[in-house]
Amino acid sequence: MTQIARESLIVQKFGGTSVGSIERIEAVAKQVMKAKSEGHQLVVVVSAMSGETNRLLGLAQQIDAVPAARELDVLLSAGEQVSMALLAMMLNKMGQPAVSLTGWQAGIETDSTFSDASITHIDPRPIQQLLAQDKVVIVAGFQGISDEREITTLGRGGSDTTAVALAGALHADECQIFTDVDGVYTCDPRIEPDARRLDVVHFDDMTSMARNGAKVLQLQSVEHARENGVPLRVLSSFEEGNGTLVSFDSRVSTEVVGVALKGQQTLLEVAMPIAELQDQLNLFGLACWCQPTENHTTQLVTANEQLARLELVLEHKMQPLAGVATLSLVGNGVVALVDPVCAVLAEAGITVRQHMCSAHCLSLLVSDSDQQLAVNIVHKRFVVEAESLDNRPLLAVS
Repeated sequence: MTQIARESLIVQKFGGTSVGSIERIEAVAKQVMKAKSEGHQLVVVVSAMSGETNRLLGLAQQIDAVPAARELDVLLSAGEQVSMALLAMMLNKMGQPAVSLTGWQAGIETDSTFSDASITHIDPRPIQQLLAQDKVVIVAGFQGISDEREITTLGRGGSDTTAVALAGALHADECQIFTDVDGVYTCDPRIEPDARRLDVVHFDDMTSMARNGAKVLQLQSVEHARENGVPLRVLSSFEEGNGTLVSFDSRVSTEVVGVALKGQQTLLEVAMPIAELQDQLNLFGLACWCQPTENHTTQLVTANEQLARLELVLEHKMQPLAGVATLSLVGNGVVALVDPVCAVLAEAGITVRQHMCSAHCLSLLVSDSDQQLAVNIVHKRFVVEAESLDNRPLLAVS
């Protein structure tokens, strides 16, 4: 791992797989001890053990299919508290003084939105006092406390947000996200065998990838890091290496960065003009890809998990058309690639139903049955072959 100046402050975050068993927790403790022996102050944020959040949610749904939001947050926050206590016990047993803190004990304050709260303020003093005593501070991710003194959770992936927000409040030198992959890739390696790990990627490109389906970093955590000027590094919990640095250096952004995929979506037709539909969606806090049609209806793309909510809002005005996926090409110059990308896909018999351009991102809507082939073609032609032709550094994200 790249050395950082002695006496620097590092915030490390370990996900559910990393703390999924006592053996894994012991391995994490050894990694923490190694960093501590190098002279760093350490704050460690942990997720619930792998599968624990789903287990707790399943218990709640055995009682009520739609559990009371307040009680659900009380229940789900318990998962991270188990992890933090076990890791602190392990470190203390190994001879490294450590103390575990819940979100509220760590000074993490949020708004009052149960299940999807946003961090509003962090009081760094509780953690700073413990660091001054040369202790490793273990913090439960995914949780905080509202002004009404209610336990809140930050939504799925919220432990990343906890780590980044703490790094910002504590003016940490780096926030390290340990996970089950060894960095950020040009595409999800599970769907693209030729995906490659990157040494560095720009924050703008990482934000676009996270927004469009890349799962290696949660979107809110990337945005927090960028806003607070916190360098992010993605590392593997299971093997040595420098991982991938998410950087503010504008020199690392290239014309074509990588490919992201967002599946499990449905294309709908809604009997409503686009302006009226957008007003309805905004009223209920729903964000969807919308495009008007010639007969004054609107085609709408939504995640399948939002279909039930949309039915409540739109009643009988919507009609499913097809299962779809969104393929996004990210980089500085991707907007100019609309015609070449569509042409390459058409040669393979893949129809692009719609496309949308924004800064650093070109998004294409394809049928869900074509998504695998579409990703393979676009990644090969516009990422791998582009690198070979231009001899540019390959900077991308999984």
